Amino acid sequence: MLQIAVPNKGSLSEPSVQMLQEAGYRQRGDAKELVLVDADNDAEFFYLRPRDIAVYVGSGRLDAGITGEDLLLDSGANARSILPLGFAASTFRFAARPGTASTVAELAGKRIATAYPGVVQSYLRGEGVSADVIRLDGAVETAVRLDVADAIADVVETGTTLRNAGLATFGEPLLTSQAVLVRRDGAPADGRVEQLVRRLQGVIIARQYVLMDYDIPDELVEKAVAITPGIESPTVSPLHEGGWSAVRSMVKRRSTNRVMDELWELGARGILVTDISACRL
Repeated sequence: MLQIAVPNKGSLSEPSVQMLQEAGYRQRGDAKELVLVDADNDAEFFYLRPRDIAVYVGSGRLDAGITGEDLLLDSGANARSILPLGFAASTFRFAARPGTASTVAELAGKRIATAYPGVVQSYLRGEGVSADVIRLDGAVETAVRLDVADAIADVVETGTTLRNAGLATFGEPLLTSQAVLVRRDGAPADGRVEQLVRRLQGVIIARQYVLMDYDIPDELVEKAVAITPGIESPTVSPLHEGGWSAVRSMVKRRSTNRVMDELWELGARGILVTDISACRL
């Protein structure tokens, strides 16, 4: 039975469960349920703290798991990302009071507070900078005000929280993270894991694309196909009425209305858009 770790709480939890459901796996209905068996798919799900998932997977106790790329790196576990999942994006930056530091090199010898010491230490080693990394859990921006640290390294979204604390970001991002599917590094090929990957890839693609159908005069088919090339190639079929063809193609969801406008201007009619719930490509 395939054993999979799923985030039990936090920003990773609900999107992970939703993606697994869209991939055809049964998920828990009660947040207190920590283990669930999906007999139809021969899978068992363990709902764990996101920070612990890479450790369990890296130890070989579980076959795969969903966690953050930042948590994977911070854990130092013997696990690797095998599929980016496209949600829970975050960016890690250094921040300090103006005049404290404006480059990473200027952090040498200073105290840096963070909830992700593994990420920060790895980055500083790569930059050849030696600093005192202090681990804190949450609200690390307060560390500078309380003189526990000279600078912080934290997730930055709008930067409002940092500005309110009198801090400003500097330097390049330490890490741009997202949710990832992880597996033990060096684990042998496993058809069950490969099936899981295919299912999740199908969900990712289905979320990004729609299916577009339209009718177009035969003499305009080539121009229409240039607008909707699809992933491989669109399907073109003759209509019962002579001189017209029906075209079906996958189109990027975010481009749907622009493509419809272009097709209409070209001469296409009967343009229909359908959501894709799942796919294998």
